Amino acid sequence: MTTDALPHILLVEDDIPLAEWVADYLIARDFRVTITGRGDEAVALIKQLNPDLVILDGMLPGMDGLDVCKNVRPKFENPIIMLTARDEEIDEVLGLEMGADDYITKPVRARALLARIRVLLRRNEKMNEIKNTARQTTDSSARLQFNRLTINYQARSVSLDGDAINLSSNEFDVLWLLAKNAGELVTREALVSDLRGFDYDGFDRSIDLRISRLRKKLKDNPSEPYRIKTIWGKGYLFAKDVW
Repeated sequence: MTTDALPHILLVEDDIPLAEWVADYLIARDFRVTITGRGDEAVALIKQLNPDLVILDGMLPGMDGLDVCKNVRPKFENPIIMLTARDEEIDEVLGLEMGADDYITKPVRARALLARIRVLLRRNEKMNEIKNTARQTTDSSARLQFNRLTINYQARSVSLDGDAINLSSNEFDVLWLLAKNAGELVTREALVSDLRGFDYDGFDRSIDLRISRLRKKLKDNPSEPYRIKTIWGKGYLFAKDVW
């Protein structure tokens, strides 16, 4: 395998010894790694290189990791893992709300980081295969219509009442999976497995956060949602006839 064919990881970390240690570990396991220690440089490199995955520290000079994630996420569809210095729920929630796919706390455990990377890359490969399959299907099968709501998989676009709804890639993937199963319960376990690539452990909150953002954007009632319903203890149900 040529160097260019190896998965490319952008490591954004201003702790140079840590960055070099992580990079050496990943290079020894057949990854290609680019390092930067500044958040503002990371934004430019993500747009320029389109790496297969980004490992992004939360505290950075130039621009902090949350702002980097928020800045690039609308157009960057590949996975982002946030590194946080503190094991606090607020760090996890903020990172996921900004569009991160996963987070890991310091001190970094090499094997745990490697496992997360491989899971996210497999998930991303699976999602790309689904996208490619959708592009080869007819427009009608890649488009869902629910009264005034239109979801187009091929264009990855959503409109409601004639207005375009701006969704992140992660939000669109959740909506598509729910809408494909409109009127049926989709369990939280199924959502985590299909969208994140690993079994639900009872603690993962990323799907719930995406659902919350979707409801806001799709004009659902946050206190008593009727468009994307919560089936307590089980999962979610996309209602068919309320659009």
